Amino acid sequence: MEISKFDAALGATVSGIQLGQAQDGDIETIKQALDDNLVLVLHNQTMTDDELVATSTKFGKLDIPGVNPKGKPFHAEHPEINVISNIMVDGQPAGNLGAGEAVWHADMTYKDDPPRAAVLYALEIPPAGGSTYFANMYAAYEALPDSLKKAIDGKTAIHDASHNSAGILRKGYEEITDVRETPGARHALARTNPINGKRALFLGRRPRSYVPGLTVAESDALLDQLWAHATQEQFVYRHDWKVGDVLIWGNLEVLHRRDPFDASARRRMHRTQIGSYWTEAA
Repeated sequence: MEISKFDAALGATVSGIQLGQAQDGDIETIKQALDDNLVLVLHNQTMTDDELVATSTKFGKLDIPGVNPKGKPFHAEHPEINVISNIMVDGQPAGNLGAGEAVWHADMTYKDDPPRAAVLYALEIPPAGGSTYFANMYAAYEALPDSLKKAIDGKTAIHDASHNSAGILRKGYEEITDVRETPGARHALARTNPINGKRALFLGRRPRSYVPGLTVAESDALLDQLWAHATQEQFVYRHDWKVGDVLIWGNLEVLHRRDPFDASARRRMHRTQIGSYWTEAA
């Protein structure tokens, strides 16, 4: 197995291994590479869903994703797998997020204890569009002006639970007009990794976010400034997908977004999520 760093703010390729056949020692090496690089890319992978779940479990306990609009898992045999797809089957979506843009976000931060990492396996890819971008929140925090570090010290933000990253209202929620009433977890704007002691911005998703204790105008101004800083090109890696790619990334240290693509094309991916290790340490 070989780890090759990208010439970017984050990311590395892992070659010489089939992830579905990885042994415990291989997993430990990959875990360290993930800590060091935040995003790992493995090309030309072949895995069954059984292997995806079994291998993902070696990284930690899996989080169960949300259900489909009918209240059932998107993957009947493996409810641990979240299907990311625009494909329709019998008039119903076979997966989440459709073909539109998915704005900058981290996954499931509307929960008090969001997942620490994700594994995403590409099964069908459109001929154009659908690229995914990742931004390094350690580097973004480190590069913050001292005035902004002081401004966010001790402050939290509400992470919207009512919509997904494609802007679609989740079942059981109603649209709100006042961001101060946004449902969802409250997380510190900068958090400390309890394993390595490093601090990272923790922003979740910009739409419907709010910083309690500030006026709406003050909150919007602060959040807009943080988001403009955190998503600068200097912190970003872009991934153009191929069938058989597997990406693993640190959900609590990295933001990601997706380009839209032609809705008549097919895109299908299977994702697992590894449970959190974060604390609210200031």
